[in-house]
Amino acid sequence: MKSPVHRCRDVERQAACLQTEQPCVPVSQHDPSSMWFIRDACGIVCGVITWMLVFYAEFVVLFVMLLPSKNLTYSLVNGTVFNTLAFLALASHFRAMCTDPGAVPTGNATKEYIESLQLKPGQVVYKCPKCCSIKPDRAHHCSVCKRCIRKMDHHCPWVNNCVGENNQKYFVLFTMYIALISLHSLVMVVFHFLYCFEDDWTKCSSFSPPATVILLILLCFEALLFLIFTSVMFGTQVHSICTDETGIEQLKKEERRWGKKTKWMNMKAVFGHPFSIFWFIPLTQPGKAHGKAESYQYVV
Repeated sequence: MKSPVHRCRDVERQAACLQTEQPCVPVSQHDPSSMWFIRDACGIVCGVITWMLVFYAEFVVLFVMLLPSKNLTYSLVNGTVFNTLAFLALASHFRAMCTDPGAVPTGNATKEYIESLQLKPGQVVYKCPKCCSIKPDRAHHCSVCKRCIRKMDHHCPWVNNCVGENNQKYFVLFTMYIALISLHSLVMVVFHFLYCFEDDWTKCSSFSPPATVILLILLCFEALLFLIFTSVMFGTQVHSICTDETGIEQLKKEERRWGKKTKWMNMKAVFGHPFSIFWFIPLTQPGKAHGKAESYQYVV
């Protein structure tokens, strides 16, 4: 069986073929106890900008709209809701950024290791010539992370990481909570503008009227932009999970070689089994789920 062009080249079980391969570097595998972090300048800048934009929204919501409000109940309810969503959004961003997305150990495509797999005649494994690793089925090489990532969907500079098998839950939660706080901010901005038009502008904010207008307009623009962007990303991620087809697989129109499961099983494979409130909390890891792929799959 011939492999597709994008799957690089096959490494067959016969020793004669293995002797022609270039020697690999020693096996490198990420330590689960250590923090995963990609040293990419563009990704780090985008990550810092993301946090700064959330903190700017926090500043405007609290000091321009809620604290000057005369309605204590309105301020407490909206302040609690907004700060809770903002905390969950930043926690999701941190987990998506600092969680190993499913990196394949590098340097394990050696003759000894392949022989230890005890493959049957006719079976092949895929080798990535860039990181010298045996690629599991549905894994792709990321040029930024410089690793092969299991079920890689795409590399997102806003989280400075790949979105893959192990951190897709956190990325989905990040886009969802950013969309929610953006929508909440837009609603509060509209109500605050109406309140200031009906009342005296000097009394509806602790800042001067020109400064208040500028701060609210900037927040409105930021919230509208990110509401559209994250809503689209959230929708595409949910669709990708339900169809069990990553963004790269859709883009390359790869032939489906894996079993088809129900949408609910696909959701449990990402968020954990069974369904619970922990699906929506980025501080917990997905439990053992149905539909998880094996570490390596071999194509006959």
